Amino acid sequence: MFHPSRAPLAFALLAVVLSAAPVERAVAADGEEAVRLDSERSRVDFKVKVLWLVGVEGRFGKVHGTVQVDRFRSQISVDARIDVDAIRMNSKNYENWVKSPEFFDAERHPQIEFTSEPIPQERLRKGGELPGALTVRGIRKKVSFQMRPSSCEKPAFDCPIEVEGAIRRSDFEMRSRRGTLSDKVELAFSVYAQPARR
Repeated sequence: MFHPSRAPLAFALLAVVLSAAPVERAVAADGEEAVRLDSERSRVDFKVKVLWLVGVEGRFGKVHGTVQVDRFRSQISVDARIDVDAIRMNSKNYENWVKSPEFFDAERHPQIEFTSEPIPQERLRKGGELPGALTVRGIRKKVSFQMRPSSCEKPAFDCPIEVEGAIRRSDFEMRSRRGTLSDKVELAFSVYAQPARR
């Protein structure tokens, strides 16, 4: 089942696992820790409706970045990158179209970026809002996504962190085919943490 708003929020949940399982992490002198996202297992699904009835779906197969954990304030923040050129769809024609200047414009803007505001660390397990800024096609906008409650004891390891949300194409200067293509693009993030190196 496709879940719209989960994207960026999923990254935040990664921090919760730090105390329960080993991860590749870097601890700074000020007590902050950086947890890397697993770019091989993490993904972002998207869907846009044609004629407001039929959903055209695709997947970004490469998500990378870090979650900063502030132990002193019990907060986390997310810095994530999505490779636009790693889009996969059922049709090669659709793939080329979605990567074209008409849509994500992969050649000029190879990455989508998300930077969250600091959020309480407990939100990783309980779920809730993940506010931040999303940059698509070089245009930066404030957004808010929804994190789902964790479905396992070690989120990001035993199960993915899931975030849902939606953006409007027109907010990022994607205004073509408005008579047949919905302005709303649904996003669903499924994110894993990178295991510690042995």
